[in-house]
Amino acid sequence: MTSPSTRRTWMLGGVAAAAAVAGGGAAWWRHAAPTQAAGEQLSASFWASRFEQPDGSSLQMASLKGKPLLLNFWATWCPPCIEELPMVDRFYRDQRANGWQVVGLAIDRPEAVKKFLARTPVTFPIGITGLDGTELVRELGNTGGGLPFTLVLAANGSVAARKMGQLLPADLDAWQRAELHS
Repeated sequence: MTSPSTRRTWMLGGVAAAAAVAGGGAAWWRHAAPTQAAGEQLSASFWASRFEQPDGSSLQMASLKGKPLLLNFWATWCPPCIEELPMVDRFYRDQRANGWQVVGLAIDRPEAVKKFLARTPVTFPIGITGLDGTELVRELGNTGGGLPFTLVLAANGSVAARKMGQLLPADLDAWQRAELHS
């Protein structure tokens, strides 16, 4: 028979080991998961996509071809998404004169997006994917479907970068310096 303190020690050790394995796996995924792509082209169905905008108009992806595009997937219920939106908006305001386009695609209900944007407006275009956006991010290389997720496309439509997780200023700086205009 084992004493309660021995059982507690084994239980705490097991919990600590599980946490270490989970943390190690998450760290490995962050460093091993590709953030860069090999210039693959997106499907014609992606470019044919249309998304409702909060004002009721339609955002047509085909209209965005020909210039570098930062495509940021977010949701109103995602704290890191909300945290990075002001930085993404600043990038858009600073870089649009240099030919950059920025689009936010909200994986959320239209009512929630409209309410959020009324309180926290952004200057870049927003499209609303609804819950179908989860499948779209998977098709675009985010197999886990997590948010935030950012896809950077060169002017020729090829994938220049993917980023799963919250953006950092260094990400935006690197993409801004990259030669994505040809």
